[in-house]
Amino acid sequence: MNTIERRHDIVQQTLKLGKVHVSALAKSYQVSEVTIRGDLNYLDMKNLVRRTRGGAMASSTVPKELSINEKHCAQIDIKRKLAILAHKQVQEGDAIILDSGSTIAELANCLHDFERLVVMTNGLNVAQNLIDAPGVEVLMTGGVLRKTSLSFYGRQAEDSLERYHFDKAFMGVDGIDFNSGITTHFEYEAMMNRLMRRVAKEVITVADSSKFNRSGVHKICGLAEIDVLITDAGIPDAFAQALERNGVNLIIQT
Repeated sequence: MNTIERRHDIVQQTLKLGKVHVSALAKSYQVSEVTIRGDLNYLDMKNLVRRTRGGAMASSTVPKELSINEKHCAQIDIKRKLAILAHKQVQEGDAIILDSGSTIAELANCLHDFERLVVMTNGLNVAQNLIDAPGVEVLMTGGVLRKTSLSFYGRQAEDSLERYHFDKAFMGVDGIDFNSGITTHFEYEAMMNRLMRRVAKEVITVADSSKFNRSGVHKICGLAEIDVLITDAGIPDAFAQALERNGVNLIIQT
């Protein structure tokens, strides 16, 4: 486990347990207590944990990361409705990117009616949903599989994306916040999402309204750096106004 993965895991452990201790963390990760103190100081500076004497407490500003199965069950009816709206953004003959999010996996289920479509994905769950879509050519990034999210990441995955150019990139997110922008929990996934933005003409974010006023651990981009946002009627007015001021095409499921 490298530094990025260890710090991400520490945040998740802190959220799960409420409080963690330096000595226990050092033993668990088989590193020195000096290393753990450095980790906790870094995470406290990023407002991802609250530093305490001998350890750290969970930060109230960071939501718990859900497994892919938990994400699938959460807000499932709304996610399916948002996927139908996202489907309308896809045109015959497009080459698109689908990330590994649970809402984007629902979008994959809606693409079986296309006769000519190329889909690149880093999501094992997304590829599985396209197996029975005869008109969809499925490309996978490969890379290291993150089992929590069923997503691939790493240099191999990034190299795969950099060899292509796409019409649209569809991304799910863990949080949308005025200060943090569009965020996710895992740094390598944020890196993949940033690369997806660069290799696509248009960036479309699909997120239910529960994601607003929440901040994941790692920033993907600012609010003004997406082209389209698809969400439901629960979006706070302040966010709707801010997105429209920044030229984002806001599509709301009513």
